[in-house]
Amino acid sequence: MIEIGGRVWSLGDPLVLAALAGVALVLLVLVLLIMAVRAAGRSARVAAPLAQSMQQLGQRVQALSDGQQQLSGGLTHVSEAQAAAQGKMLELMERRLQQVSGQMHENLSTSARRTAQSLGDLQQRLAAIDKAQENITKLSGDVLSLQDILSNKQTRGAFGEIQLNDIVTKALPSDSYTLQATLSNGKRADCLIHLPNPPGPIAVDSKFPLEAYEALRNADTRWELNEAAKLMRQALKKHISDISGKYIIEGETADGALMFLPSEAVYAELHANFPELVRLGFEKRVWIVSPTTCMATLHTMRAILKDARMREQAGAIRRELALLHGDVDRLGTRVESLDRHFGQAAKDISDIKISATKAGRRAQRLDNFDFEEIEPESGPQIVRLEQHEKG
Repeated sequence: MIEIGGRVWSLGDPLVLAALAGVALVLLVLVLLIMAVRAAGRSARVAAPLAQSMQQLGQRVQALSDGQQQLSGGLTHVSEAQAAAQGKMLELMERRLQQVSGQMHENLSTSARRTAQSLGDLQQRLAAIDKAQENITKLSGDVLSLQDILSNKQTRGAFGEIQLNDIVTKALPSDSYTLQATLSNGKRADCLIHLPNPPGPIAVDSKFPLEAYEALRNADTRWELNEAAKLMRQALKKHISDISGKYIIEGETADGALMFLPSEAVYAELHANFPELVRLGFEKRVWIVSPTTCMATLHTMRAILKDARMREQAGAIRRELALLHGDVDRLGTRVESLDRHFGQAAKDISDIKISATKAGRRAQRLDNFDFEEIEPESGPQIVRLEQHEKG
């Protein structure tokens, strides 16, 4: 029970309960208000630094915003510069690309022309190679034909004679030799060179020991080499003896003869490995010559023939010299007579010049009417006009 103002209120009364609840609520509100005020004071004290920080933060945000604006302007400038640079770069790249394209086009055109020219040259060379191949094939056939010719003794002898004839006709005058000349003993030499006495006509015979030389070149063993050397000696000894016995005739030919070997290889082999055969030729007075040495020997004979012919013409030359001396004497006499005529003519010309000079002086005086200064001359007297009038 509660007594207020002389009135007792029961705690169980709803009004009391409501009043108590209202009082409690008011108290609670007051307490909460007090607490809120206190909290607000504390919050104000706490919020002051925070506000200052927020103000500084705002300033920084403002500065950041200004910096962002500056950065945005810088980025815009950079973007514009980059865009201009990209434009210039693109333009430069386009020009460079055009130059490179033009140069590549020119290089490709030049390469195409060079390639076409190279292909043309290659085609020509291939054609030349084909032609050379044909010539080689033909030459191979000719070589086989030459081997066939040389394999037969008769055709081989004809081959040597033809080569000898070619050398002789090139080295000597046509009237200084006879081909296939027949001697008094009935033997026929391949060539007889008409040298004067001494030494007299000299015979040249062609020999070609091909079988012996091929056997010597193809020998593989010592025994085959010895057998081939024996065959070579036998063949050349026989040739030397035949030439010495057939073509050296006392009183008709020279005391020596020439054996012509139509192969430089056989000639070199003979002098390198068979010197005894060369000495045998000297003993038999048979001089062995190759195409080269034969040409040199024939040129020496040509000089001998020329000297002999000059000696034969020596008498005629002396007679011509005597006639020439007489002609020179007569020419001297005629020159002296002509000189006298020239002297007389010179004297006549001098007299004519003197007369012409005098006539010129007289003509000049007549032209000047200088009659008073004319010198009197022997002859009729000239009568002056003044004396004639007085008389």
